[in-house]
Amino acid sequence: MADLARVRQWADALIGLHLDPAVWSFAFDNAKTRAGLCDYTKHRITVSRHLAGRYDDDEIHQVLLHEIAHAIAGSKAGHGQRWRAVAGDLGYEGGRLHDGAIASELAPWVGRCPAGHEHYRYRTPAKPLACGRCARRYDAANLIAWTKRPAA
Repeated sequence: MADLARVRQWADALIGLHLDPAVWSFAFDNAKTRAGLCDYTKHRITVSRHLAGRYDDDEIHQVLLHEIAHAIAGSKAGHGQRWRAVAGDLGYEGGRLHDGAIASELAPWVGRCPAGHEHYRYRTPAKPLACGRCARRYDAANLIAWTKRPAA
């Protein structure tokens, strides 16, 4: 598990090495399903405080490289060829999305399909949802039953 103070040090060091620290900054955010974010408007790289503590040092380093690559490649690059080239030059080894753990214990909605797969939502499910692990397309036979957790 990564220590948050150490994550801040790494982020500040990477910003100093690859970006202008007079322009770009680092902060933790409260995201529960995404690991990091590059905010082009505020010129800020953020990492989820909830998820940073779950990931090991290498995973957090990769998250930081991913977001630094976004800052260098620019807002129009997305996860396209320019971003992939910059990310590779920085030493990023992952894909365009993280596949690590989410802060599922913080999700107020827990769903279960008939096969027992668990699903989590942070907002009230607005329409019927079917389990994507059971079938690639919507199938009412795989409908997810949602339960709201009691407030802590």
